[in-house]
Amino acid sequence: MLQAATAVVDSVGYVAAASAAAVENVSVGMGLAELGASIGAGIAAIGAGLGIGRIGSAAMEAIARQPESASDIRMNMIIIGALVEGVCLFAVVVCFLAL
Repeated sequence: MLQAATAVVDSVGYVAAASAAAVENVSVGMGLAELGASIGAGIAAIGAGLGIGRIGSAAMEAIARQPESASDIRMNMIIIGALVEGVCLFAVVVCFLAL
């Protein structure tokens, strides 16, 4: 009888230790998911900033070369900038939904 009680206590202790380890692994996994989402959102924002900077640079160069078409170039620059911002916002939302 004493051996059966000891076996039950040992198995309960083992299950408790295993479940504690599983909870610890889940919390580490959630930390990595949050880190990945944050890095992904940051990369998306940096990429959008670089893209809009290049769009502005190219537009200013084009306007300097052909001042008579400045209104068309400016309109296209604003449209493309808005599309890049939309893609960036979509990427940030997807990163945070991945949590």
